[in-house]
Amino acid sequence: MPYVAVKGGEQAIENAETLLRSKRRGDPAIPELTLDQIEQQLTLAVERVMCEGNLYDRELAALAIKQSWGDLVEAIFLLRAYRTTLPRLYYSQPLDTSKMQIQRRISSIFKDVPGGQSLGPTFDYIHRLLDFKLMAEGEVPAAAEAEAITEPVPRVIDTLDREGLMQGEMGEM
Repeated sequence: MPYVAVKGGEQAIENAETLLRSKRRGDPAIPELTLDQIEQQLTLAVERVMCEGNLYDRELAALAIKQSWGDLVEAIFLLRAYRTTLPRLYYSQPLDTSKMQIQRRISSIFKDVPGGQSLGPTFDYIHRLLDFKLMAEGEVPAAAEAEAITEPVPRVIDTLDREGLMQGEMGEM
């Protein structure tokens, strides 16, 4: 299908943006979502936008989600576009992942991972059914108490290296 120019120009674009803003807001009788609400109650969405947008800023990720009408793909695009306008001030150093605080550690390859496995919060093993109890406002279920993993967790790759199963890069040989 060939490209066809659309007439209307700048005024048509402004009208489209105004229409988008009015539809995004929804019913004015319902309180508007705040960035704090998005940040605190849509945590996974905020984290996904930050991760995919390559910019760790919870407030900006919440703003992108709000602006994109909840469309996470669009929110990621907005955050990436914003990131390109920022100067590069620093360069990241590699992390020692053995010192990270573990919330979830699963290995489908190694049954006995050094340091053990931890399922953590996940949707992987729950039934994919709507939970109508969430329609009742104000309920905050208590999470089961579990001991935090505070000691360093050995990396699987280090174990493989000790067993002679890893080959270094050409410059390291």
